[in-house]
Amino acid sequence: MTDVLDARMLQAMKERCARARSGPWRSLVEGRDHTSGSSFIMVGEGDGRSTDIELSGATPDDQDFIAHARQDLPILIDAIERLWAELGGREQG
Repeated sequence: MTDVLDARMLQAMKERCARARSGPWRSLVEGRDHTSGSSFIMVGEGDGRSTDIELSGATPDDQDFIAHARQDLPILIDAIERLWAELGGREQG
């Protein structure tokens, strides 16, 4: 895999985001965010709440990263596409 971002790679990231359950995703770590139960990622909120995600072997930092990626990645993709459009030299994904 190349380390240079191109339109094809950006499109694949967008598709992964589109297939994932909608957010927000929130990392809740037992002992840090609550005092009973286990650590998990809360998926959605209110009427849009979905089944929680429980991870095996993840550190709290791993879990935070995964949960935040659901919100962070679409923002980064949009920013990259805007910058590419402004630079005019890159194809949008």
